[in-house]
Amino acid sequence: MTPSDDQRLGDEALCRSVFYNLLSLALHPPTAEICSAIKSESADLALREAAAVLDASPIDQTSTGGSEKGNRRPDLGSRVDQWIATFDGLSLQLLLSSYGQLFGHTTRGPVCPYETEYGQEAVFQQPRQLAQITGFYRAFGLATRSAERERPDHISCQLEFLQFLSRKEAYALGCGGFPMLEETRKATRLFLRDHLGRYGRAFAHMLREHEPEGFFGRLADLMFDFITFECRRLRIEAGPPLLQLRTDGEGHVPMACGSGESELVQLETPFSSAR
Repeated sequence: MTPSDDQRLGDEALCRSVFYNLLSLALHPPTAEICSAIKSESADLALREAAAVLDASPIDQTSTGGSEKGNRRPDLGSRVDQWIATFDGLSLQLLLSSYGQLFGHTTRGPVCPYETEYGQEAVFQQPRQLAQITGFYRAFGLATRSAERERPDHISCQLEFLQFLSRKEAYALGCGGFPMLEETRKATRLFLRDHLGRYGRAFAHMLREHEPEGFFGRLADLMFDFITFECRRLRIEAGPPLLQLRTDGEGHVPMACGSGESELVQLETPFSSAR
């Protein structure tokens, strides 16, 4: 029996959620739970199967999705294999050491994970961008957890939000919730276009430059290609591989978002225990 279009699209949405989830976990400050979740056999199997489904998806990937030359469709399966190959011998201690060296303990470490630090917009644009990001989260009943005191523009938060939207899209396809499906797809496209898709590839490129090999280097390769894949799927222009950081002074935006609303962003995922 041939699967219906809705079933196929739902499966693809769930596969995208696997990618967003693993990328989010890998870019979250390391813990023993996160390290175990990433290295687990279930994560390995889920990621490989998700890559196989997405690589075979009948999606037009002929446009560049950015300004670079070439029409190569990202080979997510190969990128997954390369990343998983770095898991051998990976320990929490090594992960903590690499994470600290790459991201540091301030807003502007060697690799910056905060969207609003990218670009040359005027100072007043940064609070506006943060408010826009927070507005997306609030629209779906989500907020960053105050206990972690993390800004909503952190790349791990944005990846987790898109993981949530992917699962919500799969649910809407399964239950026939067409208004929900329309709103979820609209939010996904707008958020990717205006936020993660705008700076995510520049972040991945910077991460790759600072660690050409190893766990985070191969993660950067996978993330770059997955964002490219997603932008092409939604027919939006992906951000450039190189994007300058802001030149104005640091420290004018607090680390906590301070929304005062209920903290949710602890989503029901296969690896929710790691959150």
